[in-house]
Amino acid sequence: MLKLYHANHSTCSQKVRLCLAEKSLDWEGQLVNLATNEHLTSEYLKLNPNGVVPTLIHDGEVITDSGVICEYLEEVFPETPMLPTDPVERAEVRAWVRYLDEVPTAAIRVPSFNMAFLPRYDNLDDLSFQKQQADVRPIRKHFYERMGRKGFDNVEVDAALAQIRSTLERMEKRLANNTWLSGTIFGLADIIALPLIDRMDDLGFAQMWQDGQPKVTDWFKRAKARGSFDTTFYPKSRLSEFLRLSPLQPQDKAQIPTR
Repeated sequence: MLKLYHANHSTCSQKVRLCLAEKSLDWEGQLVNLATNEHLTSEYLKLNPNGVVPTLIHDGEVITDSGVICEYLEEVFPETPMLPTDPVERAEVRAWVRYLDEVPTAAIRVPSFNMAFLPRYDNLDDLSFQKQQADVRPIRKHFYERMGRKGFDNVEVDAALAQIRSTLERMEKRLANNTWLSGTIFGLADIIALPLIDRMDDLGFAQMWQDGQPKVTDWFKRAKARGSFDTTFYPKSRLSEFLRLSPLQPQDKAQIPTR
């Protein structure tokens, strides 16, 4: 009934896997190989014209975008709620979901690509990179052009880390008076945030919250203790488990501090 096209290490795929696990839903998985551009094949683009993962198929209907998929699952399978009952609180959680999708989700791609994916392009010259990697992206062409085959520069990295710090500060304030980002329940805001924080942890940036943000540190510890965490982050679903991570060094090789 539910079929998910996803990638093991994709943070957006992890968000949906978390939601499915929290709701105890059975689903069939179809892995999409991002390294070989399987998400850019004509067959996949018929399902998801954006050429990204994940994509959910439910009773023959196609649902795209991780945040939208999670909200869809909440509407169709409300038995285990991921949103508060109060309309104002629901709106607040939805605002968190929008913010997390628009700001830190995009920011975390910068250190992820600089530290994990650049070796894929070692054998390409600039023109080949443009044609084979940037031009074929339906919605992320400009992201790849900014990155280039040598990675993001100091300005891009600094801006990304600043957005991540800002996110952590917002989380710390939210958690000062709430058990979870979603309020009293582990819900949609937490589901969207957890893969992002886990990615930064995997990349070696845990000190960004361990040094001065105890509420976030405690939230992450409690979230990892949930049964849905191990279901979602199974072996080889983190970058460090199957890729050799490089230090976060932009083009001029200057190390960017995390604080």
